Amino acid sequence: MCGRNCRAGLIETMLKTPLRDTDLQRSAGSLHLDIGAGGTVLRLREEGCSKIRSPARQKAEPYQAIMINTSGGLAGGDRLSVEANVEDGGSLCLTTQAAERIYRSLGSETSIDVRLRARVQSEVMWLPQEAILFDGARLQRVMDIELDADCNFVAVETIVLGRKAMGETLNDFSLHDRWRIRRDDRLIYADDLRFDPSRMKGLASLGEAGATAGIICVGEKYLRLVEPLREIIGQTGGVSAWDGKLIARLMANDSFYLRKALIPALRLLVAPMELPKVWTS
Repeated sequence: MCGRNCRAGLIETMLKTPLRDTDLQRSAGSLHLDIGAGGTVLRLREEGCSKIRSPARQKAEPYQAIMINTSGGLAGGDRLSVEANVEDGGSLCLTTQAAERIYRSLGSETSIDVRLRARVQSEVMWLPQEAILFDGARLQRVMDIELDADCNFVAVETIVLGRKAMGETLNDFSLHDRWRIRRDDRLIYADDLRFDPSRMKGLASLGEAGATAGIICVGEKYLRLVEPLREIIGQTGGVSAWDGKLIARLMANDSFYLRKALIPALRLLVAPMELPKVWTS
């Protein structure tokens, strides 16, 4: 039998042994959603910590999928994947129940993999709420989008570098956000955003901003919204449009001030649909 001194020795050894991500239980979740004409759900699969809830809707409204991470946040080694296919004139809006929190990693990256497809006059809206990075976070996110030429797409991704109201600062973190958008199998947008403490300051990066958002729209109907969108965003960011797509970047001191411009901008882009209530509730 192991006596008191033996147990004390085991505890002391455990406390002195550095933990690794592989020593801990990790979260993994995946979602697969197929949408057809009229927002009909053809297939829905949920695995692990990922769940979908859909509020009641009118017949003409898009199918709204509220993504929920039941693990309450993500840390190093955790993995989420989302795959959605929309066809035959269907319309889908994907959002999240709340902001996603990316906690400290012990070495491994947090991985988020999103693959969206729109076929035959369909529409996809990717509208998650912000991802909040805590000190020590390691986030790698891949966005892979495929569209037919007659489809519309609008997306937003927001990154918050610590909670200003809590006095948090990020001294050790990494972010790699990789976007690829193809229309009729032709690459029309490629972006690799990388941030770490040495690359987040300065005039060519975020300066003193602690929150940033990117908006990406594909479809001719968005090109007429360039000037109205510039008026809404003002000095918070900038808007460009070319080759059937619209790109906007916004920056602010924290998420509160960022949302003051971001929410009106998204309302303009998703009209006549209402912005999901989780954004303002």
